[in-house]
Amino acid sequence: MWTKRMPVTALIAAVGLGVILAGPAQADPTTSPVGGEALGAKGLVRPGDFKAPPKSKATAFLIADQETGHVLAARDAHGRYLPASTLKMLTALTLIPKLDKDLKVKPSRNAVNQEGSAVGLQPKPIYEVEDLFRALMMSSGNDAAMALAEANGGLAKTMADMNAEAKRLQANDTVAKTPSGLDKPGQSSSAYDLALIARAGLANADFRRYISTKTATFPAPKKPYQISNHNKLLWRYKGMVGVKNGWTSKAHGSFVGAATRQGHTIIVVVMRHKGYFWDEVTELLDWGFAARGKVTPVGQLVEPLPDEPPAQAAPVATATGTPGAAPPPLLDNAAAKQTGTTRTVGSLVIGGGLLFGVLWLGYGIRRRRRSRL
Repeated sequence: MWTKRMPVTALIAAVGLGVILAGPAQADPTTSPVGGEALGAKGLVRPGDFKAPPKSKATAFLIADQETGHVLAARDAHGRYLPASTLKMLTALTLIPKLDKDLKVKPSRNAVNQEGSAVGLQPKPIYEVEDLFRALMMSSGNDAAMALAEANGGLAKTMADMNAEAKRLQANDTVAKTPSGLDKPGQSSSAYDLALIARAGLANADFRRYISTKTATFPAPKKPYQISNHNKLLWRYKGMVGVKNGWTSKAHGSFVGAATRQGHTIIVVVMRHKGYFWDEVTELLDWGFAARGKVTPVGQLVEPLPDEPPAQAAPVATATGTPGAAPPPLLDNAAAKQTGTTRTVGSLVIGGGLLFGVLWLGYGIRRRRRSRL
C-alpha cells in the first residue's frame, strides 16, 4: 500500500547519476517534506519499476496523476524558484469564489499601466469580472491581474488572501508578492506547489473553463477584439486542458500543463527552463499517461487542509447556574441599572450579597462598641 510519506531507508541512490529510485514505506510526517520524503531530493526521483521519464532542461519538474494525486516522477520538487505568470493560477483560484462574475469593473490607471504582458485594459467601466479572468488566464494580462486585485478590495487584501489560500492547499513553498507573477524579492513557488494549485484549480468549473478557452471576444471602448490563449499545446496536444505558462528574464520559462485522455488527467510542471519547453512537455505528458496506474508513486499531492470551524462564544452562566439559560428579565435590568453595564446575573447576586453582608457586619461591630462606652 502506498503511503503519502517515505523515509530515507526506502530510497536506493544510483551513485553518480543523481537518480533516486523510490519504493513505498512508512515515514515520520513531522520531518518529511510535504508529499513524501523522496520529494525532498534535488536530483531526479523516479519509480524503479518503469522506464525513466524523458530528459528535460528544466531545473525542476514534476509529473502527477490528477485523480489519485500520485507523483509519478520529479526533479527538485520542492526547490523554490520564481514562478513568473504561473502564479496567476493562484490568483484565479483565490478570487474566483470571491468575485461576482457579472460585476462591472473600472480599472485604475495603475492597473492599466502594469508592465509586462497585458490585454490592453482602459480605465473605463466596461469590463465584467468574467472578462478579466479570461484576460488573466488566456492572455496572461498583468493589467487584468491588478484590476481583479482592486475589485477584491485592493492589493494588500488580495496578497493576504492568496497567501492564505496557498497555506490552505499546503503549498508551503509558495510566497505571493504580486497578483501577476511579476518578479519581486521574496516571491517563490515550487514544482510541487504549482501542481497542488493546478490540481485544485482543475476541480473548479470556472477555472477549468478559463484555461481551456482558445479564443474569446474582449470588450473595448470602441470595438471588441479577439484574444487568444498563450498555451500553444491547446492547439497541438491531444486532450490538452490548460493550464498556464510564464516567463521573465529572472525566472526563465515556466509552465503548468494538464491533459485528459480516456478519462484520466496528467499534470506536468516545469520551472526555470532556459529554452523551448513545449516539445519536452508533450514528451513528459506522454510518459505520464504511459506510467499512471503501472508504477509505484514517488510521492503524493496532499489534500487541502480542512476549514477551521467557526469560533463559538463561551456559555453564559446565569442566576440559576444553568449555562446558556436566559436570566430573569427584571433582575437583569435592575443589575444593569446599578452597575451601568451588562454582566452575568449570578455574579451580581453573589457580589451584592457579599457586599451587603460586609456592611451589616461593620454596622453590628460599631453598635457593640458604642454600647460599651
